[in-house]
Amino acid sequence: MDNNEQRFKEMIVRHKDFIWHICESYRMGATWEVSDMFQEVLCMLWRYYPGFDGRSAERTWIYKVANNTLISLKRRAINRQQTNDTVPEQYYNDDRTEYNDLMQLIETLEEKDYCIVKAHLDGFDYAEIAKMVGISVAAVSMRLSRAKQKLRKMYEYEK
Repeated sequence: MDNNEQRFKEMIVRHKDFIWHICESYRMGATWEVSDMFQEVLCMLWRYYPGFDGRSAERTWIYKVANNTLISLKRRAINRQQTNDTVPEQYYNDDRTEYNDLMQLIETLEEKDYCIVKAHLDGFDYAEIAKMVGISVAAVSMRLSRAKQKLRKMYEYEK
């Protein structure tokens, strides 16, 4: 195993729970899909690892790659459902009904706002989110505030 592979493996070991958490937050169906999403994210992290130059924190870089990978997977799943004209499987439902309702509302946001809200919920600060999304910290603050207002209105309307 060369030095690059060893560093990658150590990075994954340090952040595997974080990666799993991101995948769980994108869960589109049964629980078993999380492991498939996790594997896909690992593949993409390995693919892009040579381009990781350390200018951002490992966690920030991992989040950005994982987020983009999972958005692509979700888009493909939606397109496949529409193409096959099948009834989409409902989100995995448990006792967190309000949480699930809120997550479904978040998914209706514009893609950039969706990424910002998800990163915020995952504990990233505005500066980290700005780097991930490629906008200023002030723009992150503004977009997050507007997304919260929109979600609040949508949530109240749903009730």
